[in-house]
Amino acid sequence: MQSFSRGWSFLKQAWSMAFKDKDLLKPSIYALVAGLIVSVVGIIPLAGAYFIFGSEGIGSIILFVLGGVLVFAQFVVTYVFSAMTVYLIYGYLSEGDGRMDKAWAIVRRDFFDILTLAAASTAVSMLRSAAQRNKKNSISASLMRSATGLLETLWTEAAYLILPAMIIDDLNLKDGLKRVANITKENLLLIGISTVGVRFVTGLIGFVFSAIGFAIAFAVGFGAVSVSGGDTTLSIIGIVIGALIFFPFVIVSSIFSSYTSTAYHTCLYIWARDVEKAKAEGSPARVAAPAPLAAALAS
Repeated sequence: MQSFSRGWSFLKQAWSMAFKDKDLLKPSIYALVAGLIVSVVGIIPLAGAYFIFGSEGIGSIILFVLGGVLVFAQFVVTYVFSAMTVYLIYGYLSEGDGRMDKAWAIVRRDFFDILTLAAASTAVSMLRSAAQRNKKNSISASLMRSATGLLETLWTEAAYLILPAMIIDDLNLKDGLKRVANITKENLLLIGISTVGVRFVTGLIGFVFSAIGFAIAFAVGFGAVSVSGGDTTLSIIGIVIGALIFFPFVIVSSIFSSYTSTAYHTCLYIWARDVEKAKAEGSPARVAAPAPLAAALAS
């Protein structure tokens, strides 16, 4: 219960920042739009390859490669705009203002490093996908599915922290991994992750919000179909209206989750980084966490 309370406290603090500086939310909105475009464009060659080559033999290889390219493109979009959010939050906490021009400049500076992070995440995702597609019931296949599932979970969390290391400290993928590993050894990141239930709170709120949107959309769509008297045109219009009602709920839920998670991991990294620096300098003073995280840990 305390973890949930702390997660809720952080969420309020993080969104208080966003309401004071609207620029902090812009990258999450851009990411959603760009991600939809990439998905729509990427589905076209996948669909074409499926109809031409099928899903067996050479077709399965082509689909796997094209799927990997699409996953990579989606990771690039996600990390580029998450990187912007990281720097905007860092700028807000350190200077009182998150500036878009500086965020774009930092993304351009670290674009190659972002590509390497996206490539690593793609490799992990494709490895997980390959293991999941192996439907054998052998012990080795089961162990591989479990191992790749664990790897994907750990890498997802690591990537959330490597990105701030790249953006704030201008580190490449190798040095970012090393930095995250070093500060994890001090239990700083593990303490923050385990005691502040941000993931649970955002997941719960996102689920509830999406469920409300679905319920309203279903009621409208089903109601329109019911009163249409079997008229196909009216039924289709009702279903389309229901989908249009549900879609904004999904968009808001996605933006909410993306911004909150990025804000949390950015604050967590900044705090762990400052503690590491203080220890290296031999400072006996306790290092305060960034304001949103400090408020959560104090609750």
